[in-house]
Order: sequence, then C-alpha cells, then structure tokens
Amino acid sequence: MTDETYVHNWTPRPEQLGEDFDAALELAADAHRSQTRKGGKIPYIGHLLGVCAMVIEEGGGEAEAIGALLHDIVEDQGGRERLEQIRARFGEEVAMIVEACSDRVDTDAVPPWPERKRRYLEELDSQPPSVLIVSLADKLYNARAIQRDHRAEGEQLWKRFNAGREETLWYYSELSARFSRLMPDCRMAPELAAVVAELAEETADASPK
Repeated sequence: MTDETYVHNWTPRPEQLGEDFDAALELAADAHRSQTRKGGKIPYIGHLLGVCAMVIEEGGGEAEAIGALLHDIVEDQGGRERLEQIRARFGEEVAMIVEACSDRVDTDAVPPWPERKRRYLEELDSQPPSVLIVSLADKLYNARAIQRDHRAEGEQLWKRFNAGREETLWYYSELSARFSRLMPDCRMAPELAAVVAELAEETADASPK
C-alpha cells in the first residue's frame, strides 16, 4: 500500500453546536478540574478549550469538537470505563475519536514511552479525518506550548517530560511529517511543520556535539 492511499482531503463540516457539546464541556471541566499543565499551575481545561477552538475554526463538526474536549479524558481520568461512558453518552463517533487520540486506554498496563509513541504514529496512517483533525490540533497546540515555554525557561523545560529533548523533537518531527502527508489540505499541517522546524533550530545549540 502506497503513502498516497492514506491521503485525506479535509472537508470542513461546521455545524451548530448543541446540547451534547454543552454536556461534553461540563464533563471535561469536571473531570479535569484538579489537573494542571505539566510544570505549572495553569488549569488543564485551558488546553482542552484551545484544542477545541482550533478544531472548530478548521471546520470540525460537533463530533470533532466534543472529541477535542474529551481527547485526554480516557488516559488521564478513567481509562476504559470512562471510554464506555463516553460511548454511551455521546455515541460511537465521539468514542472512536477519543480512543484513537489516547495512547493508552488500559491504565493498569502502560507500555514504555517509546512503544506508545511509535504505535500512535503507526496508527495515524489508518485513521479517518475526524480523528486526524483532533490529533493534529492537539499536537499543534502542544508544540506551540513547548516552543513558548522553551523560550522562557530554556533547557530546564525538558525535565517536565517523560522523554528528553532528543526524543521529544523526534516525536514531533515524525508527527509533522505524517500530518503533512495525511492532511495536505488542512492549514494546521504546515503550521505544525513550521513550529517543529523552529523548535529544532532554537534547541540546536543545546544538542550534544
């Protein structure tokens, strides 16, 4: 199977957000209420709202918007039981988006970081656009946050992460390459590529020679 087989033409499908979106927003706020972003005191809901806004602005429909709000709830707040609750409340499409955006569902046996990330990358190739648009927004938001914080904190930043500088840059480079191939019509794909390239350049002086 060639790479071209996997290319998706992103077709925006904006729609009015209804009561399901309201319920998802309440669920996300409640589930993540005590959670903060790594290395700081910023409420985690800010990340979820940011990703959701990016998905909506890119033309995502209600299912993608809800998936964006809930994309971290399974791996951070409940595992498979939480996933089944989402399936029952919001339907199969939302559950599919949330599960695909989670690099771990069964929280009692978490694979090592490199294994989880390699599997996540490999599975992107077979994901539908509704998953890819949420995942891309999530990774772009995170890449921007890493770049911003690195400019403020320097190399101390990497102590927050399970992986170090080289592993993190490798992961985001691989993500960027895949999204550029899989979602060439989505504006966020070149934005991610630009941020990753800038981050690699800005951290090059700290890399071991």
